[in-house]
Amino acid sequence: MAVAGTASDLAMTPFTEAHERFRARVRSVFERVLVPNIETWERDRSFPTRAVLGALAKEGLIGLEYSDDDGGQSKDHLYTVILGEELGKVGCNGVAMAITIQTDMATPSLAQYGSRELKERYLRPALRGEAVAAIAITEPDAGSDIGSLRGRAVQDGDEWVIDAEKQYITNGAQADWICVLVRTSGEGGTHGMTQIIVPADAPGFSVVRRLNKLGGRSVDTAALRFDGCRVPFENAVGTRGRGFQQQMRQLVRERMIVNYVAVAEAETAIARTIEFLRGRVAFGKPLIESQHLQFTLADLIAQVDVLRQYNYACAAALVRGEDIGRASTIAKLFAGRLQRKVADVCVQLHGGRGYLDDEWPARYFRDSRLLSIGGGTDEIMLRILTRLEGMPVGL
Repeated sequence: MAVAGTASDLAMTPFTEAHERFRARVRSVFERVLVPNIETWERDRSFPTRAVLGALAKEGLIGLEYSDDDGGQSKDHLYTVILGEELGKVGCNGVAMAITIQTDMATPSLAQYGSRELKERYLRPALRGEAVAAIAITEPDAGSDIGSLRGRAVQDGDEWVIDAEKQYITNGAQADWICVLVRTSGEGGTHGMTQIIVPADAPGFSVVRRLNKLGGRSVDTAALRFDGCRVPFENAVGTRGRGFQQQMRQLVRERMIVNYVAVAEAETAIARTIEFLRGRVAFGKPLIESQHLQFTLADLIAQVDVLRQYNYACAAALVRGEDIGRASTIAKLFAGRLQRKVADVCVQLHGGRGYLDDEWPARYFRDSRLLSIGGGTDEIMLRILTRLEGMPVGL
């Protein structure tokens, strides 16, 4: 659904006819592959990640911006914007998260910094949808403060020996390989870290358990253990000791793709709420005739449009090759807060129906909460911005 008069109707919309044809194709694929199965996957708290990724890869929807040489599509970033926006319309953030982990979170560093051998072994199968990828950063005692990571890898001959506990890993239970961030030297803080590709069949790797979550119920999230886990020394991605810096660049892409998804989720939720209010009669009139409710929804529509245009400005800057670290931080902070606000209003305006666990407003309410936590909390976004503005570092 689309809300009439949104920013997507404005002349400043950056998409060409080719982009819009792609959008129509993506929507058609999602309506066939994803939408009919959402309720089942949510109920089962799992979905066949590899089968779904394989189906999307056959349609050319995985690896949009990656080089033809790596098995990608060599498209511009606006195709990724479209993919994110259409994922936001399927009505299930868990599935959207699993897909975007594959497209924009676990694979960018490998594509940008990985050796030709690593790309052949791990990136190409991921882009073909034959291998599920995951990214492992967070640990039980280290989340937003990446500088406090304790997981470590030491060289033993021609192998890395990894000892680490990783937590909250999306796709972790079904992953064929994981891009793991660990310490590889005695330097402290954000220095001396390296990204290493760990295949799921590596000796010493195990999935400790699947985690039950408030939202995102359809996608698996796991606790992982690397107990003397051995992988080839050449599985290091990029420059040894520069893993933190590489990860920060990857997080920019992560923040933007979740923002694109969030805009479409919010817009769709508002549109569905308006339709519900048209048919819900109270005190002799449809609730949509209440000016108070109209103004509440109109205010949210305006804020969603502002975020959409900010996203488009970020995307355009990325296409031009500009650094959007600061802008992506602002966008994610705003998106997380706005998503929660929209979800709360949608539940409230659906009344008792909105509070039912198996109705879409409740699922949206549960799912929306993650955006202000994952990929950097709101507080971390604010910390980044204060540093960029030259304020003294607070506690």
